[in-house]
Amino acid sequence: MKVRSSVFASFVLIFEVLGIALFLRGFFPVPVKSSFSSKSKLSDLPAEPLSGSSPNSSRLPQPLFKRVVVMLVDALREDFVFGPSGRTYMPYTRHVVERGSSHSFVAKARPPTVTMPRIKALTTGSIPGFIDVVMNLNSPALLEDNLIWQAKAAGKRIVFYGDDTWVRLFPKHFMEYDGTTSFFVSDYTEVDNNVTRHLDSTLKRDDWDILILHYLGLDHIGHISGPHSSLIQPKLLEMDDILKKIHSALILKEAEGSPPYLLVLCGDHGMSETGSHGGSSEPEVNTPLVLISPAFKRKVGMEKPGVVEQVDLTPTLALGLGLPISKNSVGRVIPGVLDETSLRDQLRFLHLNGHQLSCLLKDSIPNYEKEAGFEQYRVAEKAHGSWMKLYMEGNTSEVLSNMGKKVLKQYLEALASMSSALSKQLGKYDMYSMIAGMVFVFQLLLLLLLAMPEALSGAAAVDLPVLSALLSLPFYLSCLLLASVHVLVCTSAESSCYLCSLSWGLVFAAVAFSSTVFCILVSMATRRLSPGPKIHGKSPLRSSGSEWSLSELDVLLLAGTIGHTLSLAASSFVEEEHQTWYFLLNTLCLAVFQDVCRKYFREQNGSGEDEEHILPSKDCHPSAHPKAEICSEKWLALATPPFTLACCRLLRSLNQTGVQWAHLPDVGHWLNSSEHKLVLSLLAAFCLVLIYLLVQRRCSWVSKVALALGLLGVYSYRAAVDNVLFPWQHSGHSMSKGTVEARFVYVFVLGILFTGTKDLLRSQIITADAKLKSKGLWEIYSGLVLLVSLLFRAHNLPVLCCCLLIQTLMAQFIWKKLHYDAAQTTIMHYWFGQAFFYFQGNSNNIATVDISVGFIGLESYVEAPAIFLTALNTYAGPLLWACHLVCYLSSDRDRSPVAVAHGCYCLALLRSVPAAAYIVLVTVLRYHLFIWSVFSPKLLYESMHLLLTAGVCLFFNTMEQSHSSSKS
Repeated sequence: MKVRSSVFASFVLIFEVLGIALFLRGFFPVPVKSSFSSKSKLSDLPAEPLSGSSPNSSRLPQPLFKRVVVMLVDALREDFVFGPSGRTYMPYTRHVVERGSSHSFVAKARPPTVTMPRIKALTTGSIPGFIDVVMNLNSPALLEDNLIWQAKAAGKRIVFYGDDTWVRLFPKHFMEYDGTTSFFVSDYTEVDNNVTRHLDSTLKRDDWDILILHYLGLDHIGHISGPHSSLIQPKLLEMDDILKKIHSALILKEAEGSPPYLLVLCGDHGMSETGSHGGSSEPEVNTPLVLISPAFKRKVGMEKPGVVEQVDLTPTLALGLGLPISKNSVGRVIPGVLDETSLRDQLRFLHLNGHQLSCLLKDSIPNYEKEAGFEQYRVAEKAHGSWMKLYMEGNTSEVLSNMGKKVLKQYLEALASMSSALSKQLGKYDMYSMIAGMVFVFQLLLLLLLAMPEALSGAAAVDLPVLSALLSLPFYLSCLLLASVHVLVCTSAESSCYLCSLSWGLVFAAVAFSSTVFCILVSMATRRLSPGPKIHGKSPLRSSGSEWSLSELDVLLLAGTIGHTLSLAASSFVEEEHQTWYFLLNTLCLAVFQDVCRKYFREQNGSGEDEEHILPSKDCHPSAHPKAEICSEKWLALATPPFTLACCRLLRSLNQTGVQWAHLPDVGHWLNSSEHKLVLSLLAAFCLVLIYLLVQRRCSWVSKVALALGLLGVYSYRAAVDNVLFPWQHSGHSMSKGTVEARFVYVFVLGILFTGTKDLLRSQIITADAKLKSKGLWEIYSGLVLLVSLLFRAHNLPVLCCCLLIQTLMAQFIWKKLHYDAAQTTIMHYWFGQAFFYFQGNSNNIATVDISVGFIGLESYVEAPAIFLTALNTYAGPLLWACHLVCYLSSDRDRSPVAVAHGCYCLALLRSVPAAAYIVLVTVLRYHLFIWSVFSPKLLYESMHLLLTAGVCLFFNTMEQSHSSSKS
C-alpha cells in the first residue's frame, strides 16, 4: 500500500502523540498512599509504650493550642523576612522573629513549586506528583486524608478567606469562607482586600478554632514585574500590618488558664528572579515559616533560622491541635514546638509521629525492615517502654531524665531517617503503561527511519506492506504473545495499571496495531537489507548515479541533530540546552556563509554559465535585472549570515535563561528598570514599526490598515499597563489593566485572520488559485505575528523583530538563491525555532512560563483563553518558524508538492527523535528527585512540540492534497 510522505508522517505523529500520552499516564506517579482505612482515627492510635505486665496507657497529651491562625502569603521568599531587606519590608514580623515568643525556620518546598501541590503538601503532609501541575488549573476535591478533614471531624470550626483553590480542594469543610480567583494575575490589590475586609469582624468573634488566610497579591506582582519591582515593598508592608493586627487581636483575646494560641506565617512557595515559580531554584523552594505563640520562650536576639521541610508543618499542627496525623504524611514534628512541654508528652508526641511514619513505610517500601529508620524506631520504642516503666514507678532520679533525653534523641533520628526514606520514594509508577508507551513510540520512530529513503525520494511515497503483514504468521504469533503478557501483568500486578482497567476491545486494538507495526518493520528491514532495485527519483540529498552524496551542510545538519539528541542524556545539557542550540545556530550561519562565498565567488569564477543562477527567479529574464542589482543582491546574500550571527548574539544578551546563570543581570532587566523606561519606549516603538514594514509586504490593503492599527494598539496597551511611555502621557498617570486596548488589538487580529482564512478557502474550494492561496497563508501569518506582538513583553519585541528580519533575509537571499531543498530548509527552520524558544527567555524549567499573558484583555479568569494565550506565548518562537515554513514552501512556485511532502516528513522525524530519547531518559532516571525540576517539564515541552508538529504536518497534507486536486 503506497502512501504519500506527508500523509504517512501526519499519521505517525498522531499515533506518537497517543503513545506519549500513554507513557505520561504511567509516568505521573500515584503519590505514596497508605493501604489502611482512608482516614486516621483517634481510636486507631497506638497505646503508650510500657514494659512489663502492666496494661499500656492509651492516654493522649492535651492539645498544645486552643486556636490556630495560618497566614499564608503566596510566593513569600525567605529573604523577604530573614534577609537583609527584612527590616525594611516586614519590620514588625522581623521584630517578633528577633525579640518575640516565636520559632523561625526556612521551610523547603519540594518541586513542583506551584500553589495547588503546595496546599496539598501543607494539609496532607505528602509530596504531590508532577501531575498536580496540570491539575493546578482545575483542582478537584481532595479525598486523601488531610488536616482539614481531621479538624472538621473533631468538631473544629474552620474559617477560610483567600485563594479559591482551598474551596475546591475542601468543599463543605469550612464553617465560613470567601474565595478569590487565583489565576487573574493582573489584580494584586482587590484580591487581597477581599481577604482583609473580613478580618476585623472575624477576630472579634469566638465561634472559630482555625482561621486560614491565603493572600495572593505578592504572587501576582511577581508574575507581572518580578521580585525586584517597586510594588514589592508596599505589598510586604501591607502583609506586615495584617500580621500585626492579627497578633494584637490574639493577645487581647488570650485568657488565663486556657491553652495558648498559635499564629503561623508561611509561604506556599518562593519566587524566582524572574518572578515566576514552579522549579527547584533556591529562591523558589525556600520559604519562611514563623510560629508565634506565648507557649514559646521569648527570643533575646536574631538567631539563624533552622531548616525544615514544608511537610513538617502538617504533623506539628495535627499534634498541636490534638488530632491524628494524616496517614500519608511524610513529615516529622518540628522539635522546637515541643520544648516547653513535659518530657513524657514530648516522647508521646514523637512516638505517635513515629508510629504513623512506620505504618506508611511498611506500605510503601517492600523491604521496610531493612530501612535504618524503621529499626531505629523499634529500638527507640522499646527504650521508651523501659523509660515509662521507671516513670510509672515514681522514679525521679537524674538517671530517668538522662534516659528520657536519650530516647528523645533516638526518636528524632528515627523520624528523620524514615521521613527521608519516604520522601525519596516519590511515588509508585505504572511501569506497564510506561513500557507500553515507550515501545509504541519507538516502533513508530523506527518506521519513520526505515521509510526515509522512499519518503525523501522523487516520488515522495512510502510503500507499506500492510496486507502482507496482516496475513503473515508472525502477526498472529505477536498478537498471541502480547495478549499473554497483558493477561500475565494484569493478574499478577500488585498495583493498579491503567492498561488493565481498559476494555478488552481497546486492548486488542492496541495489541493488533503494535503487532502490525512490528511485522511492517520486519518486512521493510528485510527489504532494505536484501539486494534489489534502487529507489529512483531525485533525492533531496545530492545524488550521483544511484548513491547519495552528502554536502558539508548536510553533514552539519545531520551531525547537529544527532548530537543534540545524544546531549539529552546529561542533566547539565538539559538545564542549559539553550547553549547547545546557540552553538548549532552559530555553526549553521558559518556553514551557510561558506556556501554563499562558494556560489558567488568560486563557482562564478569557474564558469560564466553560472551567472544565470545568480538571478532571483527562473521566471525572470536576465535583461530584467541590471548588473548593479545583481551585484547588490550578491552583497546582501553575503551579509545575511554575519547579520544573523550578530542578531543571535544580541538576543542571547537580552534574556538570561537556563539554571546556572539565570540569576545574572541581562539587558531585559536593564530595560525594565524604571530609570530606562524612555529607552524601552523608543525601542518598542522602533520594533513595532519595523514589524509592520516586514509583515505588510504580502498583505492586502485592508490587512495592512488593520495591522497598522493593531500594532498601534499594542503600544497603547503597553503604555496603559505602565511598561512604556506615551508622548502625551501625564506623569501622574495611574496604571490600568489595559483591557480595552488589548481587546482593540484582538479585534484586528480576528479581522486579519478572517481575511486570510477567506482567501485560503477560496483558493482551495472555488478558484484553485495558487497566488490567492499564498496570499491567504501570509495574511494568517501576519495575524499570528500581531497577536504574538501583543503577548510579548515590551523588552522581548526585539526577539520578534529579529525573527521576522532573519526570515525575510534568509528566504530572499539564502534558501531560494542557493537552491536549498525542502529537507535542508525544514531542518534550518527547526533549528531557528528551537533557538528562538530560548531567545524569548524560556528554559526547561516550568518557572519560566509567563502565565500573566494569559489574562491580557480579560477582566476575570476564563480557563480556555488563558491556557491558549499562555501556550501561544511560550511556544511563539517554534510556532512562528513552523508557520513560516508552511508559507514559504507552499508559496514557492519552483517547488512541487513533492518538496512540501519532504518538508513535512523531515519535520516529523526531527521532532520524533528527541521525544523518543526523552522517554528513555525519563524511564531510566524516574527515581531521581532531580527529574521533577528539569526532566518532567522538558518531557511536557517535548510533548507540546510534538502536538505542534502534528498540526503543522496536517496542514502540510491539506496543502498538498489541494494542490494535487487543483492541478488535476
